[in-house]
Amino acid sequence: MPTKDANGAELTDGCSITLIKDLKVKGSGGVTLKRGTLIKNIRLTDDPREIECNADKVKGLVLKTEFVKRA
Repeated sequence: MPTKDANGAELTDGCSITLIKDLKVKGSGGVTLKRGTLIKNIRLTDDPREIECNADKVKGLVLKTEFVKRA
């Protein structure tokens, strides 16, 4: 099953994404990633609903694909 973003576009390893919603990151001391934040070089996981990435403020982040769109 392919990994797709909130708009239905297929995501691949190494592509860039943009957040479509402000997200509070648990366990990071109150860091909030704002809508429109560009995240580069994502990695796909075994679960097609999740991706791994590194944001500027948070490393080793796992995001649900329903909150991102392909950049």
